[in-house]
Amino acid sequence: MTRKLFGTDGIRGTANLEPITAETALAVAKAAGQQFLRGDHRHSVVIGKDTRLSGYMLEPALTAGFISVGMDVVILGPLPTPAVGMLTRSLRADLGVMISASHNPYHDNGIKLFGPDGYKLSDAVETAIEARMGNGDGLASSDRLGQARRLDDALGRYIEFVKNTFPRQLRLDGLKIALDCANGAAYRVAPSVLYELGAEVIPLAVEPDGFNINRDCGAMSPRLLQDAVLSHGADLGLALDGDADRVILVDEKGRLVDGDQVMALVARFWNETGHLKGGGVVSTVMSNLGLERYLSGLGLGLLRTPVGDRYVVERMRDEGYNVGGEQSGHIVLSDYTTTGDGLIAALQVLAVLVDGGRPASEVTSVFTPLPQLLRSVRFAGSAPLDRSDVRDAIRDGEASLGATGRLVIRKSGTEPLIRVMAEGDDEALIDQVVGSICSTIEHGAH
Repeated sequence: MTRKLFGTDGIRGTANLEPITAETALAVAKAAGQQFLRGDHRHSVVIGKDTRLSGYMLEPALTAGFISVGMDVVILGPLPTPAVGMLTRSLRADLGVMISASHNPYHDNGIKLFGPDGYKLSDAVETAIEARMGNGDGLASSDRLGQARRLDDALGRYIEFVKNTFPRQLRLDGLKIALDCANGAAYRVAPSVLYELGAEVIPLAVEPDGFNINRDCGAMSPRLLQDAVLSHGADLGLALDGDADRVILVDEKGRLVDGDQVMALVARFWNETGHLKGGGVVSTVMSNLGLERYLSGLGLGLLRTPVGDRYVVERMRDEGYNVGGEQSGHIVLSDYTTTGDGLIAALQVLAVLVDGGRPASEVTSVFTPLPQLLRSVRFAGSAPLDRSDVRDAIRDGEASLGATGRLVIRKSGTEPLIRVMAEGDDEALIDQVVGSICSTIEHGAH
């Protein structure tokens, strides 16, 4: 059976249109609950969400579904995705759910599921859950229905957890940090973590209204943060996305620092201090070739996976790595977390900055990236990459780049887009290759 609902990161779509409806959320909850009913103990699930208006629709629908199969529900309220993974394990729950569409605009939403170990579910388990949907069996008897309660100290538990990942001998006193919370899930916890560690915080996008999540703010729109860093003379800027599982940094000069630089910095520091495991880093096909060359110069490797932090985590677990992530800012540090955590990743960078006493522009400029160009092309139909003219254009592009460059073509897992990325030493050639492939895809898209 092939998956129809689940994409690269759970289920995602426009709120109140299939599959992001109350009816489907109810069905997913019943099926997922049945999948994880194991043993005779009292079963439970934790549910977190970001700040989208549609969360008020999906949260009770999911709650009803889980209760109907005999699962108790612990409601967390607005909280980052990594907090759901952490609390699933901490509360010994059988399942965790995050209601979020991450960096997407407010009118989208999604459902991400975590197993009892706090990790996102595998493709196989998601397929099994889909197979259970529509099955009317498995409802609990009236005396075995679950119950729901709200965990009032969920925010405090996560704040303490994050703070404990920062070296105890260090503080952030004297640092001015601009913090863009994307009007999303971390709008309360992120400023608190930095305040309590001693920083002077310039909070941005911390007034969610259900509609403004990710709107002209956050990791996908860092101009707000760049302007704030320069106007306030901040030492560093941090931009989270809507569910705070990714982070983009801005140095004191207003320059962006992506996930590749963060992974390089953490890998080098952890390697020097004896904390790095696996002999390198796990990242995706989108990470810059400059990162791979830099790590190679340190005697470290770079393992590449398909796009999606879930695939990065699976490879890390399989091969014993503790640093991984994506160029987009999902950084997975498995000594602490089961998924990307923007706040914890930022604290590791801040630890290096404080420990070395150097400005962010020096600390975060770890390697020189190769010219890289990424464009997205919206398409109609179902399989533009199967067209002969598109295949020919891709083959020509690969031949032009040769052995010194890379070409990555992939279909988005959440939108009707084809992502075209090329990199190499010749910037003009890269622009030509990407432009040719994109125009070929567009030619047959109308």
